[in-house]
Amino acid sequence: MDPDHRDLLAENPDPRVRELVSHVLTPELLDRVRSRAPAYDERNEFCHEDLAELIEVGYLRALVPKELGGLGWDLPDLVAGQRLLAAHAPATALAVNMHHVWVSAARQMVARGHSEFRQVLQEAAAEEIFAFGISEPGNDAVLFDSGTEARVAEDGSVSFTGIKIFTTLAPVWTRLGLFGRDVDGGETPLIFGFLEREADGWRSLDDWDTLGMRATQSHTTVLEGARVPAGRIVRRLPAAPNRDPLVFAIFSSFLGLLAAVYTGIGDRALELAVAHVGSRTARTTGQPLSTDPDIRYRLAEARLHQLALDAQLRGVSQDIENGADHGELWFPRLVTLRTSATRTARDAVDTALQVSGGGQYRRLSELSRLYRDVLAGVHHPSDDESAHRTLATSLLGALEG
Repeated sequence: MDPDHRDLLAENPDPRVRELVSHVLTPELLDRVRSRAPAYDERNEFCHEDLAELIEVGYLRALVPKELGGLGWDLPDLVAGQRLLAAHAPATALAVNMHHVWVSAARQMVARGHSEFRQVLQEAAAEEIFAFGISEPGNDAVLFDSGTEARVAEDGSVSFTGIKIFTTLAPVWTRLGLFGRDVDGGETPLIFGFLEREADGWRSLDDWDTLGMRATQSHTTVLEGARVPAGRIVRRLPAAPNRDPLVFAIFSSFLGLLAAVYTGIGDRALELAVAHVGSRTARTTGQPLSTDPDIRYRLAEARLHQLALDAQLRGVSQDIENGADHGELWFPRLVTLRTSATRTARDAVDTALQVSGGGQYRRLSELSRLYRDVLAGVHHPSDDESAHRTLATSLLGALEG
């Protein structure tokens, strides 16, 4: 009754993508990942076994060029991979997503001549695990300002003091990409660097007890003078909206790969809906529920939106990879993709629950878990309000004052 996972790849029109992804994310590996997801969720436990298998097949170095020891994938390849992985275990996919974001951003920066980011690619090839230490409590400026204090020493090293929330991969990261604001100010006060796990001056709070996406174990990180050596400081930026290539590299990688995860959740919700509807019969008519016109309409509507998202996701990820020049429309396109993906995924899960019967409301059903996981989408940057501000500005201009 459970559809074969390869059907999700069959819709990708690029045979190269299908071959690359299925060679690494094999049916056997994905079956094991899916089988472990309920227990990780139940125990509120990090996906250690999943991560070990993904490292073993080279998935965490997928975007690293072959000459540096990686798989040599491009962004559309990884988007397809993350979408497929999320259809089997959303929290596992979201966990490794944050590592992939840094590797993707570094890959873009190196391609644009910023060699200081080459260390990220080299270390990812050596199986270092990168986490995202950007989000802060109450900081709606995201990349354009920081409440974390950065103090620059005479040797060029920087010590960071502050709080980072949603630090996905908290139990296992070996490199934490973070930023803070220089206490001495200047024209470029925002300092970006990579903290090594062995460094002193930081601690992780065991505070990840959430509604969904539990296997990510995205603990709060407290920085208390955590020191990053000068050689691991990679960028300084102004504390205001700007067009620095690092800003675009992070935003495009984060929003594109995040959209892939939520698209995968929608894929799986519709798979389960079709399977449940096909196995149930209406007592009043004696006919399969798959012949009920209302159910057929609901599933067709969900499929309509899922296919539109499929085209949007593949198109935007290919444009990112190709370096398409969308000018002022790049950020509206990126936030639209992220918003479309999280909304469409929620609608797909809602529809699946509506047509699949009351038994799927039980806590241990997969659809119940997907419902809790998909709700995390409302908390990822760019949130709904931020997305609408971006779109309104692109249409009407910036507000004065």
